[in-house]
Amino acid sequence: MLNEIPAQIHLDAPIAATARRKICVVTGTRADYGLLYWLMKGVAEDPDLQLQIVATGMHLSPEFGLTYTQIENDGFILNAKVEMLLSSDSPVSIAKSIGVGVIGFADVLNLLKPDIMVVLGDRFEIFAAVQAAMVSRIPVAHIHGGETTEGVIDEAMRHAITKMSQLHFTAAEPYRKRVIQLGESPERVFNTGAIGLDNLTQLTLINRPGLEEALNIKLDHSLIILCTYHPETLKHDDSGNAMRGLFKALDGLKDAQVIFTKGNADTDGRKNNQLIDDYASRYPRRVASFTNLGQVKYLSLMSEADIVIGNSSSGIIEAPAVGTPTVNIGLRQQGRLKAQSIIDCDESSESITYAIKKALSPEFQELVDRRNSLFGQGGASEQIKRVLRTTTLEGILIKRFNDLEIP
Repeated sequence: MLNEIPAQIHLDAPIAATARRKICVVTGTRADYGLLYWLMKGVAEDPDLQLQIVATGMHLSPEFGLTYTQIENDGFILNAKVEMLLSSDSPVSIAKSIGVGVIGFADVLNLLKPDIMVVLGDRFEIFAAVQAAMVSRIPVAHIHGGETTEGVIDEAMRHAITKMSQLHFTAAEPYRKRVIQLGESPERVFNTGAIGLDNLTQLTLINRPGLEEALNIKLDHSLIILCTYHPETLKHDDSGNAMRGLFKALDGLKDAQVIFTKGNADTDGRKNNQLIDDYASRYPRRVASFTNLGQVKYLSLMSEADIVIGNSSSGIIEAPAVGTPTVNIGLRQQGRLKAQSIIDCDESSESITYAIKKALSPEFQELVDRRNSLFGQGGASEQIKRVLRTTTLEGILIKRFNDLEIP
């Protein structure tokens, strides 16, 4: 993690001349890598494509587990690393990190010279990479555009990334229409479904005994809760207040076993993670926290859990697909499509407690479609790869605003 401003980049693999189309995938967190894995694997195995990988952000931070090593352990070759995280999570430091990232990506893209850069989501690391690609005249393929997350600054960055991208892969038809509403050409916007659902069709999940061994904990309580809570970065008040409301609600569940997965490097993210560790240390028998579980353990735990609590997008997309109810706290995911199995609540302990009781009630369980997905049934990675391989790049940088009729 950087303590000063100059950008640092590291080229990890030689740059080879090739006639194949070069697809550069940028990943900044363990979460987006877990979603991109099958696309990266498909591109690497395609004889007409050459995979390039650039790791940045939390992947390079010891504090967040140096998760770029997981990419390498999975058999991928990193072409470059872009150091951009400063040693603080204040708004000023996040803004400076974006600037450092733009500088680093400018150098990396000049060296790698990809034909298309692939990014996912709305985080500030991706925002930095796409700015550099736009100025470098490199086409961008954006996954998960058109969605809304009204409680975070990522909302604006997602739509900005859409406007700087040439190809768009959305998770649902309403999102495809929204990208077109933003002025993008319909022939360049593809509804592929959520790419994260590919993990549910491709991975073999771990059963409860295997999870206990992998996590080194006993899942022996009557109620198992998987909890992931991220700061709402548009708020000016103390994000710790929301965490304390969650803890108070969990205190009322004496027979519950709670497994926390820590948040990302957002504004106040480190503060929240410290609060989680402090809470877990008070209840070592029934509360555990993990910096990084990886996709297999995380989805396996989600499948075993009685309920998912927090404000992670996985509670909106993956949890309904595996049949686990979600208590969605606050505004971070406000605006997304939501299945019947999701209960929204505010950040007060009373509201969270009420939502938990509702989610666990027999009446609610009867109403929930136990395998309900609003985001497709998997297969997005193959669809995206096909477009990356076959789409014409001639004239792709020229974007004409697609005007809609206004009544």
